[in-house]
Amino acid sequence: MKTACKIKKINPDAPDPKLISEAVNIIRKGGIIAFPTKGLYGIGADAFNFKAVKRIFDIKRRPLNKPVLVLINDLKDLDRLATHVPKTAKLIIDAFWPGNITIVFKAKEALPDNLTAGSGKVGVRLPVHKVSRALVARINGPITGTSANISGKMGCSNVEDMDISIIDKLDLILDAGHLKGGPGSSVIDVTLDPPEILREGEISEKKILNIIDNGLSLFY
Repeated sequence: MKTACKIKKINPDAPDPKLISEAVNIIRKGGIIAFPTKGLYGIGADAFNFKAVKRIFDIKRRPLNKPVLVLINDLKDLDRLATHVPKTAKLIIDAFWPGNITIVFKAKEALPDNLTAGSGKVGVRLPVHKVSRALVARINGPITGTSANISGKMGCSNVEDMDISIIDKLDLILDAGHLKGGPGSSVIDVTLDPPEILREGEISEKKILNIIDNGLSLFY
């Protein structure tokens, strides 16, 4: 019964503002929710709350040397997260955000060490799913967006497929029904020169590098 009560259906195309507010209030109090991203369900918490981020590592059994990515509402949020936004990042942002690509920046010192796993870097994405967008818009700050799975296992596109040990430890689950699944977001590290593709996801490495190469040629 406890599990059933904290799973709430949400319309993926027109999210109920009351449900969004409920989820945001939980996050602001240090709680953790599950919510739909474009292809898979994610785990959301206040990215600046050390204890909440620690809970995510515990819930996912995630190695402490693996950083947790964050979702933002708009580009202004980068001012709180990244020390610098290089030209390559701006090209990727213009081409693919909002969308399924995570950009790794040099992190500001204010971020919790466990969020960045001591790497000094932070992965950031501007989400496209309407529920994700509503959450980050309402909370007006970055939230975590790591997948709702035990570390090393497949992410889930249905709440029904979520590991029960994760469900039991969450404060709220926003169930938007079946998601498209897929390989997840592509990840590119723009702290390196040239940038490095850390994971090829929905957006191909070739497409990303073409955008960068063609865009940089305009500067020379």
